[in-house]
Amino acid sequence: MRIDKFLWCIRVCKTRSQAALICKTDKVKVNQELVKPSRELRVNDVITVRKGPIFFSYQVLAFPPARLGAKLVPGFAQDITPTDELKKLELLKLQYQNERPRGLGRPTKKERRDLDDYTDFDFSEFEDGESV
Repeated sequence: MRIDKFLWCIRVCKTRSQAALICKTDKVKVNQELVKPSRELRVNDVITVRKGPIFFSYQVLAFPPARLGAKLVPGFAQDITPTDELKKLELLKLQYQNERPRGLGRPTKKERRDLDDYTDFDFSEFEDGESV
């Protein structure tokens, strides 16, 4: 099975054209080699996909006949992503947790000033090593 079709079937990408695009932009490796979308896979190949700063790894167990439901994916591909990569993902989630929640609308003038004061805090007075 082609790598782009496999990535689409196991729900790594939403569309097959997106799967082909990430292969073309050097974000997919099979057994540590960059691949084109037409690369044929074999059972037990290890696929590494870069999504942002995270490298997800999958081992091919079998080839699905068509796109699968999410519950059926573990029968065809095993997620072997290292724990340090998953920790990066958790840190990214925590980083964006402090942003303004959706649905609250634009900040008021007072909220904007408070945000600006918080983000523009001058740490230069603490550089000499003295504690306040």
